[in-house]
Amino acid sequence: MELRARDRVPELTVLLTAASLALVFGAVLGVVPRGIFPRASDAVVAAIPHVNAVVSTAAMFTIAAGVAFIRRGDVRKHRASMVASLFLFAVFLLLYLYKVVLEGPADFPGPASVHQFVYLPLLAVHIVLAIVCIPLLYYVSLLALTRPVSDVYDTAHRTVGRVAATLWFVSFVLGNAVYALLYVVY
Repeated sequence: MELRARDRVPELTVLLTAASLALVFGAVLGVVPRGIFPRASDAVVAAIPHVNAVVSTAAMFTIAAGVAFIRRGDVRKHRASMVASLFLFAVFLLLYLYKVVLEGPADFPGPASVHQFVYLPLLAVHIVLAIVCIPLLYYVSLLALTRPVSDVYDTAHRTVGRVAATLWFVSFVLGNAVYALLYVVY
């Protein structure tokens, strides 16, 4: 019996989600050893949050474009925009994990009241949305990438994709707000 990815989308989604979350939490909690990666110069490591803010902003534009294209019925441009969004997300995540493995999560430099009532709630919602988005993104991506376009319409891609794109976009917006509080405002 031939096993095909298109027939195992839920299982692959669970597997990829578990691996991704294990990697992220392993990096954030310091389980991934620092010596596993070569250390870039301090200037390169210090530039990562700023590069990631640009990457996040670009991803917001590609997500919005992807939504606009599919609403107009342009599947080819929708697919290209969403693949670009996934690529940007992967770049963001690799850079973020690299910095976190080397230096740990960034400390909030602002006042305690802003930390407690603004920064932490923003960060919490951003993290929850990012975690929720991971399986949704894998699911809709696997549905789309394992089928001809005509078959995608018979799946949950459209319904789940709407939720995924919205939450993904908001997560990027909140991530940029967290960046601004960490590196611009304070």
